[in-house]
Parts: sequence; structure tokens; C-alpha cells
Amino acid sequence: MTDLSRLVAEAASKSGLLWVEVPGDRAWPVWHVWVNNTAYVVSGPGEQPLPDLPDEVVLVLRSKDHEGRLLRVPAHTRRLSPEDADLDDEWGTATQALKASRLNAPPGDTVARWAHDNVVMALSPHGDALEEPGHYDDASGAAAPVPTPATTATWRPWHARGRPRVRRRRRRRA
Repeated sequence: MTDLSRLVAEAASKSGLLWVEVPGDRAWPVWHVWVNNTAYVVSGPGEQPLPDLPDEVVLVLRSKDHEGRLLRVPAHTRRLSPEDADLDDEWGTATQALKASRLNAPPGDTVARWAHDNVVMALSPHGDALEEPGHYDDASGAAAPVPTPATTATWRPWHARGRPRVRRRRRRRA
């Protein structure tokens, strides 16, 4: 396989959504911002759910054209903290980009809330792609549904004298 850093950057910057495959868990959809060849994500209370990430994960990037899987690449993960701000201030760069991209943010200082209550992660792709155009796995990639306490209602509405005859067998023609 070849190093596809330009394709990774193109796919990640064009799409605001990617999946993070956590070993031993499922793939988690997350919104992100792409800055300096790194995907930054925020999770926790009031933000998107995401489990604690190990040092290595797999990113699944989608195609903006057909919204299907385009690439699977390994990535290093790093937790960012305002206290660990180094000389280039990665925390400030990441949080300002995330804040600009965040839709429907609750009132108040978003960055201060993230520093206190949430987790900001840097996901840095590295190495060769696990799957790329022309070299996809033959498996379906389908995953089992996420367990949920929600159930399907058993009651269905009853219509007096049935559905109107006009609507019973009528199909719309395109």
C-alpha cells in the first residue's frame, strides 16, 4: 500500500464526519475539524459521546461524493489539556477551530466548559492505509446494532372502516 497523506487530508478536510474504530468496541461516528494534518474531536457532557480512546485507533474516512467508505487509516491519539499547552499552543489552535465549527453551542464560554468538563483529543493519521480506493476488504463491514433500551411499540392505530379506498392501492407514479 502507498502513503496516501494527501488523500487523507483531502477526505478529512472535505467531510466534517469520520468514524473512529476503537479496538474491542464498535466504530464511533464523530464530528471533527481538520487542522495541520490532525483531526481534533471533543467529547463528554453536552458534546458527542466517545469512549476513552487507546493510543492507537483506526479512522474511517468517507467520500464526500458518494458518502461511502473511502479510506481506513491508523492514527495515534493524544489527549489535549490547557495545562499542557506547549510552545505552539496546540490546545488553543484545536479549541478555536472546534468552537468555530460547533453548531448550536450552549450559551457561555464553550472553551472554558471543554477545559473543565470535556475531553479534547488529537487524532493523527500515520503510516499506510489499511483500505484505500482499489484495495478494499471483501467483508461487508456491517456491524451489529448498538444495544439500547428502546423497544418497538406493539400497538398500531386502528382505522374505522379501514383505510380510505382511494389510498389503499394507490401508488404514486414518478
